[in-house]
Amino acid sequence: MQIIINNSSMIPVYEQLMAQIKQEIISGSLAEGSALPSVRTFSNELKISALTVKKAYDKLEEEGFIVTVHGKGSYVAKTDRELAVEARRKAVEEDFLLAVSKAKTVGLSNDEIREIIDIILEEQ
Repeated sequence: MQIIINNSSMIPVYEQLMAQIKQEIISGSLAEGSALPSVRTFSNELKISALTVKKAYDKLEEEGFIVTVHGKGSYVAKTDRELAVEARRKAVEEDFLLAVSKAKTVGLSNDEIREIIDIILEEQ
């Protein structure tokens, strides 16, 4: 698993870690039942606090992406197919939201944004 932490980002490190692990799970790179690195191992590899990794793991568990078995470690949770599809859809929507916000920032109108999307879809 390739995790990149940007220390100069305004996004908290635990959120960066969560987002990248979620993406690995959603894309299927991390399969159901796959073991995640231990908190200590991950914190040493990424050179971040173990508490930061623990917070990311706790939040991922709250959201249903991973399960933790005390004394054994954290694993990718078994996923409901509909939940996985919805998570992928939400990730795409977030990417579109970012792209539309960027387009609005540079002054593009809604029609110009739609035109760009139509062009991209025709090329695919």
